[in-house]
Amino acid sequence: MAVNMKGKSLLTIHDLTLEEVEQIFDTARTLKLERMMGKLINPILSGKTLAMIFEKASTRTRMSFELAIHELGGHPVYLSSKDMQIGRGETIADTARVLSRYVHGIEARVFEHDKLVQMAKYGSVPIVNGLSDLTHPCQVLADLFTVQEKLGGPAGLKLVYMGDGSNNMAHSLLYGCAKVGMDITICTPQGYLPNEEVMKNAQADADASGSTIEISYDPQTAVADADVIYTDVWASMGQEEEHAKRVKEMMPFQVNAALMAKAEGAIFMHCLPAHRGEEVTDEVCDAPYSVIFDEAENRLHVQKAILALLM
Repeated sequence: MAVNMKGKSLLTIHDLTLEEVEQIFDTARTLKLERMMGKLINPILSGKTLAMIFEKASTRTRMSFELAIHELGGHPVYLSSKDMQIGRGETIADTARVLSRYVHGIEARVFEHDKLVQMAKYGSVPIVNGLSDLTHPCQVLADLFTVQEKLGGPAGLKLVYMGDGSNNMAHSLLYGCAKVGMDITICTPQGYLPNEEVMKNAQADADASGSTIEISYDPQTAVADADVIYTDVWASMGQEEEHAKRVKEMMPFQVNAALMAKAEGAIFMHCLPAHRGEEVTDEVCDAPYSVIFDEAENRLHVQKAILALLM
């Protein structure tokens, strides 16, 4: 049965019900099929405007959201921090209140997750997290949609995330896998464990869905029965000064052909951009089991579904 998501904000996957996640996937599947059949504009959001706030540089997030609102008949308005009064001292609360008088939805890619929380508190239109330092929900919804396309499920499958267990991708994969009943192992060096609150929330969802959450420090053991092996860059935006230290500590967690061979039949995923030669090798990125570009495409279809349902 369809659930009404109109007016809801999306800050983390933990905020969604399983029924809402499934509805996003069902809608994305329909919209993707329409596009494949040549229906490039579905006017469900005709006349509506999406404000797109970007504090961080972006390729996939900006392209996919701009195309998503356009292909739904709406209009995107791109706003960098240089274009807004936030950079000159206006509060997040006032910005959210003002933009809510102009537009029908706000997508924001920000450094601090609390800015999204404040926007959702004071704004009166849906707020969609385009990435924060805590979570990246739209990416992981697209990832899980891709898993469903490639392997079925995702309930009952196992994903192993390799690398920095404390970053926004690890957090969102914890939330996403736990919500849909997919087992997840975070395989990370000592000192890079996930946020404690995220772990607590994810474990509650995992208990409800029947999935498991594990922490591992041994890549060889962790991937043995994996259906999906996932990695991300070792130094995110804002962590450039730590790059050399992180490369040294995380090189044993690199996803290469030898590691993939220990998980026969597994697919490889990466949210991109990839730092080839660091967290993953060329031979893995370009292998037949790599679905990284399918993931990237599915950002568009899943985000179209999110906007259609929320706005």
